[in-house]
Amino acid sequence: MTVATSADRSGVSLNGLIDLQRYPLDHLDGEAGRELIAQCREQLAQDGCVVLKRFVPEQALSRLERETERLSPEAHYNQTETNPYNSDADPDQPASHPLNRFDDRTNGFVAGDRIDADTIIRQVYENPEFQRFIASVVGMEEIHQYADPLADLVINVLREGCQHPWHYDTNEFIVTMMTRQSHGGGRFEYAPGIRSPEGENFAEVEKVIDGDRSRLKSLDLQPGDLQVFFGRYSLHRVTPVEGDKERHTVIFAYAKEPGFIGRPERAQRIFGRMAPVHESLQKEGMSRNDALAD
Repeated sequence: MTVATSADRSGVSLNGLIDLQRYPLDHLDGEAGRELIAQCREQLAQDGCVVLKRFVPEQALSRLERETERLSPEAHYNQTETNPYNSDADPDQPASHPLNRFDDRTNGFVAGDRIDADTIIRQVYENPEFQRFIASVVGMEEIHQYADPLADLVINVLREGCQHPWHYDTNEFIVTMMTRQSHGGGRFEYAPGIRSPEGENFAEVEKVIDGDRSRLKSLDLQPGDLQVFFGRYSLHRVTPVEGDKERHTVIFAYAKEPGFIGRPERAQRIFGRMAPVHESLQKEGMSRNDALAD
């Protein structure tokens, strides 16, 4: 295992937390580091998704899984009926239209303020070398941790029967790490670039919802795999979990600008509560530097 030459702001290096032999985040300016970034960018440009297999080294996988197993009872579950756009139905469109296609969405989320500073996932999330790597891969000068104490680092918990039906992401990119796979189901499926800023492409979306798999890709994610995904233009879902083993995925949340805080009503819905900062925003009114709906 390569010994990292630098440590993060809290004095904890990436050595032992990720496989630095395979993924030299401690030497991104070297030939291997530049090649890694180029490969990730090429894959993202091709289909909006890149998976770094066994990002966490073998000797840390058991610890990684135990972390989210220990925290999973803290998950708040919410169940809704939603269409791919998280919007209301459109009575002017036929029942078959994607805007009028609703499905069950049941998810559990462990909030960031429940995730300890000494966990692998927290140490990786806050590490400047990891952040620099992600920024380089997604083509940004820099990225910033959420200032939101609940939504900065989140564990998604799916128990038997839970699913995340067809949807898009409102943020430009998402970074996730599988820490525990279910016995069955729980597959990540996506239709790369099915829509664009120029149009929704409803006809093709309807085909996917109807079961056409001709343009779908499916990922066999395993514990320790890191995924970077552009989900704003790629329709995607997690199929229903089968069996009594929960599916755990960590979400690393970053923003273009510092100080990002999610909307109070979203915190209440996803986590079942608000942090003091959300309560203050609710009283004072919220000012955001983007036009996203959530």
